[in-house]
Formats: sequence, C-alpha cells, structure tokens
Amino acid sequence: MSWLMSLNPWLVLVVAGLFEVMWASGIKYVGVQRPLLSLGVAAALVASMVGLWIATQKLPVGTAYAVWTGIGAVGAATVGIVIYGEPATAVRAVCILLIVAGIVGLKLFSGAH
Repeated sequence: MSWLMSLNPWLVLVVAGLFEVMWASGIKYVGVQRPLLSLGVAAALVASMVGLWIATQKLPVGTAYAVWTGIGAVGAATVGIVIYGEPATAVRAVCILLIVAGIVGLKLFSGAH
C-alpha cells in the first residue's frame, strides 16, 4: 500500500473527484432492480473516499475536501445538463464557473505542491 502514498496527491484527488461524479450521477438509479448499477455506484463511492483519504495524507484536509466536492459538484451539474436534460441556463453556467474558479484558487494557494 506504500506505493499508493507515493502517488501525486493532486492527481489522486482529481481521480477521486471523478469517481465522486460517477457515484453522484448514478445514485439516482440505484435500487434492487438494478443490482449491477448499484454495485458500480457503491464501488465508485468507495474509490472516491479512498482517493480522498490518500490525498489528505499529503494535502491540507480542508483544501482536499473542498477541491474534491467542487469536482463532484461541477461534474454532477454537467452530467445533469448533458445527460439528464437539466436546464442549461446562463446563471447555472456562471455558478459552475465560480466553483471551478474556487477549485483553481484552492490549488494555487494551498501551499502544498
């Protein structure tokens, strides 16, 4: 398991955020009638949490958590618009961009390399 800790924490955090997008987007369809989908959502949830845990071993927990949730929020909102047909308004786009700006700012000013 020591090789996991040697990975770039920012890369691990981004991958964990992408797994968060997967489980958050799929949770809408979890149920007994869809066991494989439900298992996939659960696996993505576990992978996301493990990735966040690995990243917090080297990054400040507040920064890592905020970036992780930001990736999840932007990704889930984008999936909602592109796949689920949710409204794609200018106001929503600005809000998503503000979240992205926050993620970038946290990365740039976290003090962790």
